[in-house]
Amino acid sequence: MTTENIEQQVCSGQVWSDFCDQLKRSGEQILRSEAPSDAHTRAEGFRYLTRLLRIALEMHLEFADPDFPGFFSPSHETAKIGADNPDNLYQYARLNGQHQYRVSGRRGSVSYLSFGTQKGGYESDGKMIQTGFIDASQLQLEADGSFEVILSQEPPAKGNWVRLEPESNALIVRQTFLDRASEQPAQLRIERLDSRQQPEPLNAARLQQSLGRAASFVENTARLFADWAEGYQAHTNGLPPADQALCQSVGGDPNIFYYHGYWELADDEALLIEVDQVPDCDFWNLQINNYWMESLDYRHHRICLNKHSAQLDKRGGVRLVLSHRDPGLPNWLETAGHANGTLCLRWVGASQPVHPATRVVKLNHLKELQ
Repeated sequence: MTTENIEQQVCSGQVWSDFCDQLKRSGEQILRSEAPSDAHTRAEGFRYLTRLLRIALEMHLEFADPDFPGFFSPSHETAKIGADNPDNLYQYARLNGQHQYRVSGRRGSVSYLSFGTQKGGYESDGKMIQTGFIDASQLQLEADGSFEVILSQEPPAKGNWVRLEPESNALIVRQTFLDRASEQPAQLRIERLDSRQQPEPLNAARLQQSLGRAASFVENTARLFADWAEGYQAHTNGLPPADQALCQSVGGDPNIFYYHGYWELADDEALLIEVDQVPDCDFWNLQINNYWMESLDYRHHRICLNKHSAQLDKRGGVRLVLSHRDPGLPNWLETAGHANGTLCLRWVGASQPVHPATRVVKLNHLKELQ
């Protein structure tokens, strides 16, 4: 399509109409036959699409220029994707693998910190393949905790480096807290090294491309994780190991071993998630999500427990209890008004993952298990 044709479509409103039509089609993912059809789940589903749209507009419009990158958060308290970790601060920047970049900042005291470059995207092929990676254990730091990381195709003569491929288009940073109240996150900035020009004003071609990618991101992301949730229903109230290769193909951290499952409980039931011996690891947590794989509202409900907040038994094992009402036992997780949903366990940096066991019991029998 020529520049003149694109400008005509922007001026006529056709670009906007196409964008709105694709957003409308995204609603089909919320109406899928296997998904719960109650008003609560449907309401959260349509809200989920609005959250995906906010993320998509940041990613593909407001922060889309790889020549002048900046960090934004692609998952947070009110915008969530694919079992977003409540203990994480996620930061994301758009890149062009043909160029070179520098991330600079201070380490802070956050428990876990990693940087991964990626190619692909949910808006295109539904995958985000890692092209380079470094975590805080590998970082060379100055005495004051400051550091720089170079992102490039070829390694620098010295210092921290994350590899880029020609097709690399993004950097994802994960900062993982054991205790947000006491830990200081890393302070980061990113810049392109081989450019001194000024950003160009928005033009019709960029708007058309950005809106098209944003709409595709919403539709494809909603479809991807609705497919995952559908698959988990085959093992209701179980928590089997996830397909680790699949998790990595959609942007997972290579230091993490993931478990995903589906839960559904009656008002008088509890789901027990038990690990005989918690493995030695940098971090672990278990979180409760809604059907759309959004973490439940951790601002107001206890829906996640981790290495710091969970209470282990004398043998170094742990029992987590998910139920609608507080059973008066350690390690209770709230359903937060939900009858069903998904859940996720992750071991970070474990040399050998330990698989959890799950079982459903009646609430009034819980005291007998102590």
